[in-house]
Amino acid sequence: MFAAGFKRLDLLGVALIGVACGIGGGLLRDILLGVSPVAFSHDLYLIVASGAAIIGMLLARALQRVDPVVTVLDAMSIGLFGAIGTTKALAAGLPVVPALFIGTIAAVGGGALRDLLLNLPIAVMHVGSLYAVATLIGVTVLIGLVAFGVPVVVAGSVCVVVTAAVRLLAVRFGWSLPEQRAISRIRRRKQRQVEDAIAEALATGAIHLPDLDDLDGRDGREGRDGRDGRDGRAG
Repeated sequence: MFAAGFKRLDLLGVALIGVACGIGGGLLRDILLGVSPVAFSHDLYLIVASGAAIIGMLLARALQRVDPVVTVLDAMSIGLFGAIGTTKALAAGLPVVPALFIGTIAAVGGGALRDLLLNLPIAVMHVGSLYAVATLIGVTVLIGLVAFGVPVVVAGSVCVVVTAAVRLLAVRFGWSLPEQRAISRIRRRKQRQVEDAIAEALATGAIHLPDLDDLDGRDGREGRDGRDGRDGRAG
């Protein structure tokens, strides 16, 4: 909800953003699974999500003072949403790869909907965010443990811990995926590297270029020899 503060939303706007962020991932998960959304099965889901958003708005300054705690809770929450989404997908009989996809969507879908509603760049798609990657690693561990017969509750708990650990380490050390680069930029960079290598070789004497006067003299001799040969054959 800190992002919403820059948009000067009223209470209704804050509540709507809170609902989208709180239940968005689960809503997308259930839509992809073709089941009735759990968030609409009871009044408390919407009430708690909107109420938490308003409380967060009122306590924004206090929460900023404990930002490390908020970061830890956020990392644990995406692990929890990812674990629930993946286990539901597996229980529905989906293969491994679709289950990984749904688990990741369940974890990051709420934040993506929040950014869309606030007209902000989607955080999970930009450099500097390992939300989706951390979730993907965590749910992959979950599926591996379940495949070896580990109880779902234990595997889900490990998923939360692994996801939170990867996310927090990424925040601590600034980890991120490589930035998108155009092919033309890569080619230009390679060309500059080749040009620099040639210039360095010339400067160190590793490559010797022939003297221009020698080239002119050799070209003149080759031209005269060619003409003499043609004249001899003609004669």
